[in-house]
Formats: sequence, structure tokens, C-alpha cells
Amino acid sequence: MTIRRKLLLFLPLLVLLMNTVTYFLFESGKVVQRSYDEMMSRILLYKQSVQAAETHLSRLYTYLLDPAERNGAALTEARAGLAEARSLLAEASATSPLAPAVNAYTNLLGTLMEQEQAALTAAKPPGPGASTALVAYGEAERTAGFIREEGLHLVDLELSSYQPVYREIREENGRINRLGAAIIAVNTLLSLAAAVWISRSITGPVSRLVAMAREIARGNLRPEPPPPTGDELGILSDAFQAMLADLAVLIGKEKESLEKDRLLKELELQALQSQINPHFLFNTLNVLSKLALLEGAERTSDLIVSMSNLLRYNLGRLDRPVTLRDELQHLQEYVTIQQARFRDRVRFELEIDEDALQAGIPSLTLQPLVENAFQHGIADLEQGAVIRVTIARHPADEVSITVADNGAGMSEEVRQSLLRLEGVPEPKQSTGLGTRNVFKRLALYYGRDDLVTIESAPGQGTRITLHIPIGKEETA
Repeated sequence: MTIRRKLLLFLPLLVLLMNTVTYFLFESGKVVQRSYDEMMSRILLYKQSVQAAETHLSRLYTYLLDPAERNGAALTEARAGLAEARSLLAEASATSPLAPAVNAYTNLLGTLMEQEQAALTAAKPPGPGASTALVAYGEAERTAGFIREEGLHLVDLELSSYQPVYREIREENGRINRLGAAIIAVNTLLSLAAAVWISRSITGPVSRLVAMAREIARGNLRPEPPPPTGDELGILSDAFQAMLADLAVLIGKEKESLEKDRLLKELELQALQSQINPHFLFNTLNVLSKLALLEGAERTSDLIVSMSNLLRYNLGRLDRPVTLRDELQHLQEYVTIQQARFRDRVRFELEIDEDALQAGIPSLTLQPLVENAFQHGIADLEQGAVIRVTIARHPADEVSITVADNGAGMSEEVRQSLLRLEGVPEPKQSTGLGTRNVFKRLALYYGRDDLVTIESAPGQGTRITLHIPIGKEETA
């Protein structure tokens, strides 16, 4: 069962159970309260009717003694209050278990009102006179006494008739309270059990995933897999296991690829160095240089010295970084030889920022780029060929090296292939490591693949710019 389904199933059930208990207790309380209200309202009506009868009798006596206008108004007000009490009692008798007694009590109120009317009629001219009015008042007074006694009797009857109901209500309340307490206890236990179950179903797999991540951080790529579960965390754990397996495979392949590349570079270097005997070659070139100098061929001697320096640099510094100053000196040796070949067909220009020459760079970086410009850029130009090398230091801790020519240029396909470091074979006549190999070495050395930009189009020359970060290895 998924975590979502667990939450959607158990939480609404718990809420529904709690709401049901609350509603049941609320309705039971409403029934009890309604019973209390009905009984108390009738008792209050009994008391109100007794008070209205006594007030009415008192106002009648006052009026009979002094039939002034204000006493007549007070009697009229008392009579209205008595009539209102009688009307309310008549309505309450419909729901009262003592309906016959309440009706009789209501009739007594009506009798009192009739006796009051008889006394008023006798007192007013041309009535029988005061003696008849006093007789009628005496009867009204006795009726008021009956009303008082009957009111108290009705209160006793109400209380007596509701005693069994009270006991039943109390017993029912007790059962409801016990049932509510039991339901609350069961609901609490179910809530705790559901909370523990759901939390364990979430925290357990998460804890196991955290333990696996810690094992991976320690270098263990094959930690013990957690037990399978059917929820979302189980799916996540399976995906994590699959990713871990893929990662182990990729790491293995990457190690094999790096080892192959290392062995291949070593073999290439060994093959290059084993092609000639460096000591014999340098000694021979020195002899040729001295011989040319003795014979007066100073330019030939300079070219031989440049060639000797070029070969010495190529064979001796492939395994360590150098400064840009060293690279520039090596490049000038190469350019000296090439200018002897091309003569006035090519012009080599340098624009150097001296502050940038202490930056470290892999050896044999500049010469392959310039060699590429000679062989593939301006080789077919009869005149007006220009190769320009610009080295500048920028405030953002970067040195830019630009090699530009006005030669044949290259197609967009070739340009993209060089930037992807694939798909373009190195020229067989290259004397160095090759342009694409230079880009690869820079990417490996600095750990970035955004150090090279190439601007070129067929017939519009080529402009290669290297963005060398300062600080990787800056030599003083």
C-alpha cells in the first residue's frame, strides 16, 4: 500500500470517528437541555401566573377603594398581564404531561378575570353598589388563593412527573459518558497505532537510504540493499539502487578509459622519443652549426641552432608545465625555421602583455596552433599571409592567447568537430602533438571544456583563442 493511500484511508476514518462521537454527545445534550427548558418554562409560567393573579387582585382592591383614573389604568395593565399568563399556559398545556391539571388551572385564571369584571360592574353606577362589589371581590380573593395553591401543586406535580425521566436521563448520560470515554480511548489508540505505522513506513526506508548514502560517501559502491517495500519510498530505493549500479559501471568504464589514455600517451611519447637518439642528434646539429659558422653561413648556423632548440624542447618538456615565456621562446624558434621556408610570403606578428608571461601552461601548446596556421591556413598563399599571436592578461584572473591567420579558414563542420575533440584526424605531417590533442590536454589539465573558442569560415581565415585561468600553476 502506498503512503498516499495510507494517509487518505486512515486519517479520514479517524476524523469521521471523532466527528461521530462529538455529534452523538452533542445531540444527547440537546435532548436533555430541551427537556430541562420545557419543564422550567412551565414552572416559571406557574409562578408568573400566581404573581399576575395577586397583582391583579391588589390593583382591583385599590381601584374599588379609590376609582381614580390612575388606579383604573394600573388595573387594566394588571388584567393584561394576567391574560398573557393565561394564554401562555394554554399554549404550554399542549406539550405538558399534566395537560388536564394545567387546563383546570387556566380555567381558574379565567374565573378570576370574570369575578374581577363582576366586581367592577357592581361598583360602577348604576350598579348594585359597593356591598355587591365587595362580595364579588371576596370571591375573587378566594379564587386567587386557589390559584396560589394550585400553582404550587402544579410545580410539585411537574417535579414528581419528571423524576423518572430525570433518572432515565441521568442513566442515559452515564452510558453516553462511558461510551464516549471508551470511544475516545479507542480512537486515541488507533491514532497512535496509525501514526506509528505510517511514520515507520516513512522513516524506516528513509533511514536505510541515508545509511546507504553514508556507505557510498565512504567509498562503498555496493552497500547492502534495503528490504523491498511496495510504497513510493520502495520505488525510490529501487531507483537509487539502479542509479548506484549504473554509477559503478560508469566509474569502471571511466577508470578503464583513463588507464587506456595514460598508456596510449606514454606509448606515443616513448615512440616519439625512441625514434631518434637525442644526444647523437644534438651533437650532430651542434657540429653542423659550427661548420656552417666557420664556412660563413651564419643564417644556416642560426637555423640549425633553432632546430636543435626546437627538438630539445619537444623531447624534454612534455611531462611538465612551463611558463608562457618559455612557450613563446620555443614558438619563436619554430617561426624562425618557418620564415626561412616561406621567406617574404608570410609575416609573423606578436602582441605580448609582459604581465601574462609568468602564467603556467602545458608544454607544446602554442607551437601546434601556429603550425596548424602555417600548414592549413596560409600554405597556399603566394603573398600577404599574416599570422598574429596575441597574449593578454585580463582582470578576471585569465590570460587569453589568440592565434589568428588570414588563410583558407575551415568549414563549420570541421570547426565543431575540433571543439568536440572528435571526428577530425590529426595531420600526418604535424611535428608536434596536433591541434585537437592540444585542446584535449588543456581540458584535462584545467578540468574544464570551455577554454577554447574558434572563429573561422572558408576563405576568411581562422582565429583560435585559448582562455587560460591563472592560478592553476603560475610560475614565478
